[in-house]
Amino acid sequence: MSVRVMVLVVTAAIAGIGPNVLLSSAHAAERELDADRRNAIVAQLTELPRLRSLLVSIDGDLVEEHYFNGETARSLANLKSASKTLISILVGIGIDRGYLDDVHQTIDSFFPEELAEASALKRGITIEDLLTMRSGLETTSNRNYGRWVQSRNWVAHALSRPFVGKSGGQMIYSTGSTHLLSAIITRATGMTTREFGQRYLARPLGVTLPAWPQDPQGIYFGGNDMLLTPRAMVEVGELYLEGGSIDGFEVVSSQWIRESWIPRTVSRYSRRQYGYGWWMRVIDGFPTYYAWGYGGQFIYVIPELDAVIVVTSSPNPGDGRREHRGQINAVIEDQLVPAIRDAILEK
Repeated sequence: MSVRVMVLVVTAAIAGIGPNVLLSSAHAAERELDADRRNAIVAQLTELPRLRSLLVSIDGDLVEEHYFNGETARSLANLKSASKTLISILVGIGIDRGYLDDVHQTIDSFFPEELAEASALKRGITIEDLLTMRSGLETTSNRNYGRWVQSRNWVAHALSRPFVGKSGGQMIYSTGSTHLLSAIITRATGMTTREFGQRYLARPLGVTLPAWPQDPQGIYFGGNDMLLTPRAMVEVGELYLEGGSIDGFEVVSSQWIRESWIPRTVSRYSRRQYGYGWWMRVIDGFPTYYAWGYGGQFIYVIPELDAVIVVTSSPNPGDGRREHRGQINAVIEDQLVPAIRDAILEK
């Protein structure tokens, strides 16, 4: 179900705090957060120079919409690695619609030239291995990222990485894995990843999927730099809350959502659980599934509260990035989610 939005400019109590702040319609008033708690949260967030937006929907209604540091509802957010979650959704749609067999399909059929002389182990890497970052191949991220994106062929470069682990083994975070998924979508469907995403995901959601960077062969960057407005990010979260359907039209199957939210590995760095492109944690006692991008880009989905929280931030490197992420996490964990919980319980 689409988020039902009728936006009003918030008056005196919040307007004096500083950011451009919007609040949803009277229909959502039944789910409004306590005004004092909301104002305290917004006052704290106003002090964060890297923050760009905070949106909250409850039961399909956009109850909080706040923009900071010059951003507006029309501003596009660079999702950074939260793009990996969108790629996962597109893979699920590809399976649902028969373009892909299932997650156990091996990648050799999509890359016959690139893997012509590869080992059987490498040809046997599966779509699931890529979705869960368990291909076993050396990462293209972190210290290897620059060399990878400066290569003449990102797909070939990612596939040429040596094994440093076992396929289906431990998580090796690598944007190259999700870029290979973007290439698989392109080769399996005959459409670019953007065309496929616009047709089967963005259009049903009533949003637009703007162009984002492509590799030298024209494959849209899989797992980084996708662009959406914060409201469109809310729609993505709402889609998963609604079981993958909008007004009876199935965009992605509920089975894919269930499969995506099963913990399948754990990050060696954050110790957070990971499924098919979604991170998982417990906030205030509630299981939470989220997309997470560099700099502080988040889509939190909390099914037990029927809530979606979207946060966008500056995607640029710079001082205070890690501190900013910690501050955002603290506000969400210690203040915002408890306020949402109480707003629901009190009604």
